[in-house]
Amino acid sequence: MNNFINFLKTRRSTTAKTMIAGYLKESDLNDILACGIRVPDHGALNPWSLTVIKDNARSRIGKEILAPEYILNNPEATEEEIDFEKNRFLRASAVIAVLFKPVSHSKIPSWEMELSAGAVCTNILVAAQSLGYAAQWLTEWYSYNDRIINEVGGKPETDKLAGFIYIGVKEKEPVERRRPKTDNVINFLTE
Repeated sequence: MNNFINFLKTRRSTTAKTMIAGYLKESDLNDILACGIRVPDHGALNPWSLTVIKDNARSRIGKEILAPEYILNNPEATEEEIDFEKNRFLRASAVIAVLFKPVSHSKIPSWEMELSAGAVCTNILVAAQSLGYAAQWLTEWYSYNDRIINEVGGKPETDKLAGFIYIGVKEKEPVERRRPKTDNVINFLTE
């Protein structure tokens, strides 16, 4: 069987909670980013941008934005919960924020642009996993936070975070999860 097809049929995300930060080769990161932006994009509008959060930025954003914003929205938060939010990005070697930036166009609907941003997330995820890294695509509470959107170069009034792709090192192989039965989700029209 084709190795790439076999990889796609068996690929599995490693949850950010179970990955660790480790060495991420700069050339691998560049390859992952290059794959990420090579997606279907009707009209070549590039209705997205990528921000790589790595090195000290992971800690700075946790201290300056994630923890304070979490406390603001969860005044009863425990110290343990606050520490988790402060250290959230430290679980990965790099976190790539994929920002959906709609472009005004008379013929191309926003929906197609959103799909293109999702395709960027998928390509980054698959590229990282194909190189043997742990990777997960997440959209949690901070994906909808105006300060985070600003931090990664967006405008909260128009732009949305399509997701954060965490890239790190596997401590162990991920466990397979339940997958849909093909008969339940695939239909064929033949006439």
